[in-house]
Amino acid sequence: MRDFGVGFNYLLQGQRWVARHGKQYGFGLLPGLITLVLYAAALVALAIYGDDFITWSTPFADDWTSPWQGLFRGFLTAVLFALALLLSVVTFTAVTLLIGQPFYENLSEKVDRDVSPDGTAPESGLPLWRELWISARDSLRIVARAALWGVLLFALGFIPFVGQTAVPVIGFFVTGFFLTEELAGVALQRRRVELRDRLTLLRSRKTLIWGFGTPLAVSFLVPFVAVFLMPGAVAGATLMARDLLGEETTDGDRDRNGADDQEPASAN
Repeated sequence: MRDFGVGFNYLLQGQRWVARHGKQYGFGLLPGLITLVLYAAALVALAIYGDDFITWSTPFADDWTSPWQGLFRGFLTAVLFALALLLSVVTFTAVTLLIGQPFYENLSEKVDRDVSPDGTAPESGLPLWRELWISARDSLRIVARAALWGVLLFALGFIPFVGQTAVPVIGFFVTGFFLTEELAGVALQRRRVELRDRLTLLRSRKTLIWGFGTPLAVSFLVPFVAVFLMPGAVAGATLMARDLLGEETTDGDRDRNGADDQEPASAN
C-alpha cells in the first residue's frame, strides 16, 4: 500500500507546482473550461430527455402495472445517468487533453525542465499535427477500453447489493487508472512511448496508479473541480512518469524566478 500513498503524493506535488507557477496554471484552465461547458450541456440534455429515452427503449414494460413500471424505468434512468457520469469522468480528461494539447504539452515540458538535473526536457521531435493525431488516436483507444468497462459495470449494477456497493468502488479504481493513463500520456508521448508500452508500464505499478488516479476520479465528480485540478494533474502525472521510467528528479524550481512566469522571488 506504500505505492498508493506515493501516487497520491504525486497528485499533491503537481497541484503545488502549478500553484507556484500562476501563468502556467492560468493557461491550463482554458481547455477544461471549454470542455466543461460542452459536457454540462450534454448532461443537462440527458437529465431532461433520459426518461423519454428509457421509455422508448423499454416498450415491453408499457403494460406493466404500477408501481413496477415506474420503479423499473426509474431505476434504469438512474443507472443510465450514473453510467453517463462515469464515462464523462473518463472522457473529460481525454477531450480536455485533446483540446488543450499545446497548453498541456508546454506545461509538462516546463515541469520536466524544472525537476531535471540538467534542466532539459525530452522532446518527441514530431510536428504538432502529428502529435495531435497520435493523441487523438490513443485517446479513442483508451475511451473504447473505458466504455467496455463501463458496459460491464453497468451490467454488474443489476446484481443486488454487489451492484450498489462493490461495483461503484471498482468503477472509481477503473476510472482512476484510465485517467492516469491519459494524463501521464502527455509526458510519455513526448518520450515516444507507444500506447501499448504505456499500458504495460502503468500495469506494472497499479497501486501507484490507483493512488494517483482514484482520488482524482472521486474529486472529478464534484462540479467544476475537474477544471481547476487538471493543470496540476498534468504536472503531477509528469513527475510520476519520470518515476515510472526511472529518471532522476531534483527538488529544485528553476522557473520560480525565471522569465517564463515573471514571478517575484517573494511569491515562494
